[in-house]
Amino acid sequence: MIENRLRALLEAGFTDRLDDRDRMLLARRALLKSCDEKPSPLLADSWWYAVPDERYEGLFTALDLHDRFPVTLDEGADVVRLPHRPGAFPVFVTPEIDGWRLVIGNLEVAVGAGWGAWMSAVERLSAHCGEAQMFFEDEAGGANVWVVAEHGRIRRRYTREGDPEWVGEPLPWEDLRVDDEDFDPEYDEAEPNEGTADVATACGNLSVDPTGIGAGSRIRGHGWLALTAPGVGHKDLGGLVRS
Repeated sequence: MIENRLRALLEAGFTDRLDDRDRMLLARRALLKSCDEKPSPLLADSWWYAVPDERYEGLFTALDLHDRFPVTLDEGADVVRLPHRPGAFPVFVTPEIDGWRLVIGNLEVAVGAGWGAWMSAVERLSAHCGEAQMFFEDEAGGANVWVVAEHGRIRRRYTREGDPEWVGEPLPWEDLRVDDEDFDPEYDEAEPNEGTADVATACGNLSVDPTGIGAGSRIRGHGWLALTAPGVGHKDLGGLVRS
């Protein structure tokens, strides 16, 4: 669980008051603590994005996230239960995990609700980061979605909530239904590009499965907590905090 001082920082809303020295000290602290961490699976709240580490800085602009500060993988893992200020919820950007950064937690605030908001966000992320992926899985509701976007456009998308739908050409790792040894075109039917489609298979082949993070995962650097609104906290404390 996030330690008391970081929890107090979120509760007080002082993340927008950190200067360069504060951020440097927090980054050093996060890196030192990360050395002793044992990587463990993340519960991604059914919905997450992934971007390549080498261009991940663009995600903060793409999702309009603010006042970020460094944390470890363990500290950000429970992001949806962390304190928040009115109108400003924390979103967790993981450390580099096998070459990728995952964006997790409170995405309904950062991105918005509905299909249009989801697709717009993954396209913006890919425009700023070169590539972006989105994953959503709701076992209770039967929903299963994964999306791959590059340079601002969706390349491949699978959606299942009822009848499955495919957009774009199959990716190299997909096992096409028509190529299955048991598929008989005379009697069986399949979409031309129908292939392996569940989220667990897709994220494992495309980037990182958060539920599979463990001892074999290559983790570098520290993560970030960033807020969905800027300058939240000190302004509502009146004369207690000087500008």
